[in-house]
Amino acid sequence: MKRAVFRGAVAASLAALAPMTWAWLSSDGHRIDTNDPGWTAGVPAAPVALVLGAGVVGDWPTAMLRDRLDIGAALYRAGKVRALLLSGTNHVKEYDEPTVMRDYLLAKGVPAGALVLDYAGLDTWDSCVRAKKIFGASQVTVVTQTFHLPRAVTLCQEAGLTTFGVGDDSQRKYALTTYVYAAREFFATGKAFLDSVVLKTDPRFLGPYETSLDTALAKRS
Repeated sequence: MKRAVFRGAVAASLAALAPMTWAWLSSDGHRIDTNDPGWTAGVPAAPVALVLGAGVVGDWPTAMLRDRLDIGAALYRAGKVRALLLSGTNHVKEYDEPTVMRDYLLAKGVPAGALVLDYAGLDTWDSCVRAKKIFGASQVTVVTQTFHLPRAVTLCQEAGLTTFGVGDDSQRKYALTTYVYAAREFFATGKAFLDSVVLKTDPRFLGPYETSLDTALAKRS
């Protein structure tokens, strides 16, 4: 009986770890950390950077989101991308991630014509699928924190996007917050596997094709 329980526990542990292994292996060779010297040189050129939301407080992005936006701006200035797709949530009138993201980048000197807003990026999977189905992206550089990067890259790949990822090593600056979010990745990656591989879940909000990304890229072709 004890042996059977032990074997069951081992099997359950392996099953729980499988999605994390899937994400790490799928994204291997397709991600880089901004802590690496000269990191921009290691990023392949792509039409668009998909910058994922990470929370706002009033009209100001959180510290982690500011880091993501700074990476997006650096990619644009380095000529690695021609447009930034800012994907976040605007689920209530008083909470508007994409607009706050846009305003921050405008203040950093990124031109308005290079900024495209997705107001229904409610989670990573939704953002990736909408980038493909609603905005017509085929290749992206996804921008997030390093702990989130394997899942983000893998989900965008599963959505049909040729994807490379750039991550901010938040552990250096926000160690406690990073550990909390990194622990959450264990469960979030399990859900990601179900959404993208098993269930092929549609985003919570789909709609007509958006031409805003096409327009932004055409201006910079």
